[in-house]
Amino acid sequence: MSLWFTHPLFLPSLIIGLTIVLWATSLLQEFITALLFFSAAMVFKIAPPEVIFGGFASSAFWLVFSGFVLGVAIRKTGLADRAARALSAKLTDSWPLMVASVVLLSYALAFVMPSNMGRIALLMPIVAAMAKRAGIADGTRAWYGLALAVGFGTFQLSATILPANVPNLVMSGAAEGSYGIHLNYLPYLLLHTPVLGILKGLILIGLICWLFPGAPKPQQDPAPATPMGRDEKRLAWLLAGVLLMWVSESWHGIGPAWTGLAAAVIVMLPRVGFITGEEFSAGVNMRTCIYVAGILGLAITVTQTGIGNAVGEALLRVMPLDPDTPFTSFLALTGITTALNFIMTANGVPALYTTLAQSFSDATGFPLLSVIMIQVAGYSTPLLPYQASPIVVAMGLGKVPAKAGMLLCIALAIVTYLLLLPLDYLWFNWLGKL
Repeated sequence: MSLWFTHPLFLPSLIIGLTIVLWATSLLQEFITALLFFSAAMVFKIAPPEVIFGGFASSAFWLVFSGFVLGVAIRKTGLADRAARALSAKLTDSWPLMVASVVLLSYALAFVMPSNMGRIALLMPIVAAMAKRAGIADGTRAWYGLALAVGFGTFQLSATILPANVPNLVMSGAAEGSYGIHLNYLPYLLLHTPVLGILKGLILIGLICWLFPGAPKPQQDPAPATPMGRDEKRLAWLLAGVLLMWVSESWHGIGPAWTGLAAAVIVMLPRVGFITGEEFSAGVNMRTCIYVAGILGLAITVTQTGIGNAVGEALLRVMPLDPDTPFTSFLALTGITTALNFIMTANGVPALYTTLAQSFSDATGFPLLSVIMIQVAGYSTPLLPYQASPIVVAMGLGKVPAKAGMLLCIALAIVTYLLLLPLDYLWFNWLGKL
């Protein structure tokens, strides 16, 4: 017993496990749990400060922060309402059409914008204004459905587009660094889009319409829209420049987070920007920013302390991986990814899973590249919102309660595992990947 308590991973595992339980059960507000993790991790010195607080140095944190700032400016200048006016005229005739349009827009933007957080920051104020014009009030189940459509459509569906999702990029980098395998855009798109993109998107639309029913009532404008004001034009040009920088990241090498942060600073500059200090305080949700930093810090801590490797090796020993039962092995590999998602979150899973992929390949008889690709279904289907920071951010921006996000997470996961995974296995087989 004493040896168990003195194991070097015992205390880190206890702190991380309790943090995950608190996030999963929502016994405390998410940002308070994040602060508890920071304080406990530092008091008991389970990792260096630069590891524990590594989330604050990540690009995802600064994309969240800049997204809040830009969202305040988009709403204040009237740009969000103008975009919503154009969309609501055609897309609010029925609830299924409205939900489908939001999911499709979230997915379509992933082809041109490389950042989940950037897309959410751009879409949320527009969708909020569109909902208001359709008579959907904040705090209603219908509004929760639209906000979750942005979060789930942005994160889960974009996993089928190689450069549009942080876990995808982590997986790509790990595959190249560990095995010299370079993932290509079109083969990746073909492998994942039919099942995890199109079919999953249709199921997502159906589940939101069922779990979060709504009845949009489009308001007819008594007068045509007024011309764009000076501030609207200036902000529109700024956002166009940000979008151009995001799309052309591969050319100039400046990450989306730093482009977004620069734009956020411009938005807040006196006499140049659009929002005051009071508007910043009221509109920027620092609680969600702290929550995201906590999630990212926990994932980094799991990796640096060796907990992730220990769990991965334990799963390798107990999961039914056998060349004679390929379908069971396919499900088991997805199950390993799902299990790792609980302790590492989606951004951290590919880093560990990919380094173990050769062992999984030897145990299953699957080609190494196929083993690496199988994980996409697992990390793109979180069982709880905290496992995917973009979903958390969308929920924070939309003030969606944790229970609503958990309900959709679990419902979509159940349908994915029961229906889409078998279809994904058949698609892999049809393409000759297994």
